Amino acid sequence: MSAWEEKELDLLAGTEEVGVGVVKGPGEDNGRYLMITSDNERTKVGEFVHYYPLGDIQRSPIYGKVVSRTLARAYPSSLMADPEVNLHQLAFALGADEEGHELYEVDVQIMGSWNDKMHCFVNPRITPNPGDAVFLTPDLELTSVLSPCGREQLGSAHLGSLLTRESGRVNIVLKVSEMVSTHLAILAGTGSGKSYTAAVLLEELMKPYNRAAVLIADPHGEYSTLQEIEDQPEFQTDSYRPKVVIKPPEKIRVRLSSLRQSDLRYLLPQLTEKQAHFLSEAYRQVTGTRLTSEGGEKRRWGLADLKQALDNLSPEGSGENASTINALMWKIDMRFGRSNNIFNDSEHIPLTDLFSPGQCTVLQLSEIDTEDQQIILSTILRRAFYSRVNAIKENPQSPQENLDFPVFVLIEEAHRFAPAGGHAVTTNILKTILSEGRKFGVGIGVISQRPGKLDSDVLSQCMTQLFMRIVNPIDQRSIAESVESAGRDLLRELPALTRGQVIVAGNAIHTPVLCRVRSRLTRHGGETLNAPDEWMRYFSQQRREARRQEKAPIADQPRPKRRKGRVV
Repeated sequence: MSAWEEKELDLLAGTEEVGVGVVKGPGEDNGRYLMITSDNERTKVGEFVHYYPLGDIQRSPIYGKVVSRTLARAYPSSLMADPEVNLHQLAFALGADEEGHELYEVDVQIMGSWNDKMHCFVNPRITPNPGDAVFLTPDLELTSVLSPCGREQLGSAHLGSLLTRESGRVNIVLKVSEMVSTHLAILAGTGSGKSYTAAVLLEELMKPYNRAAVLIADPHGEYSTLQEIEDQPEFQTDSYRPKVVIKPPEKIRVRLSSLRQSDLRYLLPQLTEKQAHFLSEAYRQVTGTRLTSEGGEKRRWGLADLKQALDNLSPEGSGENASTINALMWKIDMRFGRSNNIFNDSEHIPLTDLFSPGQCTVLQLSEIDTEDQQIILSTILRRAFYSRVNAIKENPQSPQENLDFPVFVLIEEAHRFAPAGGHAVTTNILKTILSEGRKFGVGIGVISQRPGKLDSDVLSQCMTQLFMRIVNPIDQRSIAESVESAGRDLLRELPALTRGQVIVAGNAIHTPVLCRVRSRLTRHGGETLNAPDEWMRYFSQQRREARRQEKAPIADQPRPKRRKGRVV
């Protein structure tokens, strides 16, 4: 076949309807029907088909999704048990076609007809008639009804292509405004590619047709390779060049006066009731009227102010309360008195350094204690949220804290910051943003390899979901119970998914689909180390060092040490 003929066939595959089966009758549920087909290749689970009401091709097609398949007619078991019998040749000798000697009963879930004005599927409320023809939905038609926007359009994020079709035939494009404003969850087991998939979406957010303001909470240091975005022509125009800022642990600072009383108590564990009481009293003194309802500071204070306030509670330096206050001050000194402490009196990262349109900031938390990570993130989230509240309400605020544009925060290992059934200082502010952030332009993305350990309220409020391979039954059950938009039938595919395959569901796409994630434009920074390779490299380095020592001149070799007249 010539290249031209192959091209013609590709074009036909994208536009021409192909019959794949015939309606048998209604399915178990009202919104399903059964189809009989001999086509084993084009009726995979997750594939899209359609029929015409009353068989009238002039009417709008009714789309459906294949959810399960069973054999309707098969070879006799006695023949299948004999390995010497060639079943295909036997079927051909008996007059059957070379293909199509098995029949399959396919269960199809009805999505409905596509309504351009409403931008959604409208369920016909009735199933097709037995005998109606069922067609495979052409590529171009399917592309137009699955994705809310076209590739490389304003506010689009090209994630990949439909898994049931050849790569690139049906693009899966998410709507960024929905993904960001109604929040995102990426859930997958270890090694399934969740960080890779997240990086693909981040690349899309930094493209010229989005120019997003993004912050990444990165506990493992996996996202530093995104800096390659700055030099790649795919991300640049004459008037735009994205910026990627890496904030290493030694550059992260949090001003003490931005902490709340609950933060201090979290950072000073095992306080007695009396110590907690005195801490509360001292906190009220240093903050004056404490914080405004919008979270802005009315008074800046430091470590010396807090200690002075504690001294004021025991002016004599003696008595029954003195020992309690002295013990509390000792804990405060041990926690906040170090010169290299993350929490200090004056240093602070301005919000405008963390967020800017066309800027992706990577907050590297890999060398910071878990408790400190939680305080750092909760403080930044709280400041960003109330800054956006003030911006919408047009309340005055300092230039360094003024965010007059929407922001998006992506949180890796989210179960650390919002654990199920546990307590973390980040949980409450996360819940606040997830429930109210849409009104103020603060979006959250959570990534976790253990959905069962993630707070159910946090998970349920993420209205765009990406699910990759998950085997653990507890995690599967957590997803099924917490996420309404993902069809239970597609969730059965979770254990069978391989790396780079993802179930996409929720507000950012018109219907749940199986997707093949596209290749990254930047290097992946989260590859698993190959232990045998590392061991071999170690011994290779040892051998090279030994050979270098053997060949080194005598003057370059270390001289023996002498001690009391003896050579050591």
